Formats: sequence, structure tokens, C-alpha cells
Amino acid sequence: MLKATKESKGPDDGRRGDIVRAAARLFRDKGYDGASMRAIANAVGMQCGSPFYHFASKQDILVAVVEEGLRQGLEKTRAVISPSLIAREQFLALVKVHLSIILEEGNDFIPVMLYNWRCLDDMHQRRLIATKDEYDAIWQDAINALAKDGLIQSEPKFARLMILGSMNFMVTWYKQRPGDSLETLADKVVQFCLCS
Repeated sequence: MLKATKESKGPDDGRRGDIVRAAARLFRDKGYDGASMRAIANAVGMQCGSPFYHFASKQDILVAVVEEGLRQGLEKTRAVISPSLIAREQFLALVKVHLSIILEEGNDFIPVMLYNWRCLDDMHQRRLIATKDEYDAIWQDAINALAKDGLIQSEPKFARLMILGSMNFMVTWYKQRPGDSLETLADKVVQFCLCS
């Protein structure tokens, strides 16, 4: 896992934030079904039932984890959007920030969403889709610009799904090697994805 370039902000202060961060780590490592409420409570030094003072259920904790991931991801992604960048540069900036969101140490929220989305009930999925759609729209605009410049050959929506899907799967196999950095990794992804 890549070292974080700067410390990530937590979901909020206090015990509720501690629970969300601990649950994110456990859900990432063990999956939603494999992480018990007892394990979450132990990870923050609480009695087994104490998290229920802050959350009605384990499902509510998962929702808080996913919401925090979407909030952080969207905030970081919006921050790298610039009309002054050419299509390739904008794509590189998006790739770099996406890799930081999923691979940097301590960034457990989006990987939890990626691999535990189906554990959310329908009501919560529908509520979170709007934020997810905004993230996808930013990426689609960038991919459309690449297509306009002739830098990708595939249909743009298909290209977006394949590119994001490929990067998201890195959560399962990527191990940092000596000399790897976020910049070098982003450059490799861009080189792999683009025609020229």
C-alpha cells in the first residue's frame, strides 16, 4: 500500500469517527460479513454494545463508511479538475487522485464501498447513487475529452467503466515495490490506457 502524502481527515471527531475509521479498516480486511460488532468495538477500546449508542446497526456503520468514502473521493476529485489542463493532463490528475483514494495507507473507505456495495440495502444504495453518479460524471467528461483528442479508441462510456474497473481491482493485487510512488504508478496507468 502506498504511503499517504498527507494525513487523511476522518469522518468526524469523537467516538463516532473512531468507530467509522475502525470499521472501515475491518470491513476492508475481513469484508462486511467477516467483521463483527465485537471486533469493531474492540478496535476502538469499547464494550461490545457501546457502538450501538452511536449507530443503530452494523448496516448503519457500513453506510457511514461508504458515505465518508464518497465524500472524500468527490472532494479530492473536484480539487483536481481544471479547465486549463489539456485532456491528457486532466486524465493523469484524475488517475493520480483515484489511485490515492484507493491505495494510499489509511484510505479504506472507497475499497470498502467497492467490495461491499451489495451488502448495503436497496434504500441506502439508492440514497448513495447520486454522489456516485457525480463522481462518474466527472470521469466521463474527462474520457469524452480523451476520445475527442483521439487518445482512446473505445466507446467513451465503455472506456470509463473499463479504466475505473481496472484501477479499482488494483486494491486486490497491488503491492508497492521499491521505487514506486503515486506519480510513477499513475504514469504507468496512463501509458497503458491511452493510444499515444
